[in-house]
Amino acid sequence: MRIRVQSDVFDPGVELNAFSAAVDRAGAVVSFSGLVRDVDGGLQAMEIEHYPGMTEKALGQIRDEAMRRWDLADALIIHRHGALTPGEVIMMVATASRHRKDAFEAADFLMDYLKSRAPFWKKERSGAGADWVAARDEDEDALRRW
Repeated sequence: MRIRVQSDVFDPGVELNAFSAAVDRAGAVVSFSGLVRDVDGGLQAMEIEHYPGMTEKALGQIRDEAMRRWDLADALIIHRHGALTPGEVIMMVATASRHRKDAFEAADFLMDYLKSRAPFWKKERSGAGADWVAARDEDEDALRRW
């Protein structure tokens, strides 16, 4: 299965090259890598929690849905957990298809799902303390279009 939930750092370039090399008859590969951002300049770390087994199953189901909805040759989801600092890679999706439209749409769909429904819980730690990250209306709105 092309789903990985891990605490280890990964190199998106290496992952993308390996993904692309393993895809047959694709005319398009699309990838997105998300970084831990520090909006206010005071973030010390983002702590990401999940339930092993449950998370991988949920991500596998959404990957399978993307594979059914679009003409994809393959799809990859990598998401980290643990304490991550600003600028670190937090996640990556990659999709491959014969045509770019399917690859772009499927990657966008996977990202919208990861932002709003994937079973990860995020807490931001700063000098002022720690707060759980709440769901955002714009993330829910983005998911509704699918």
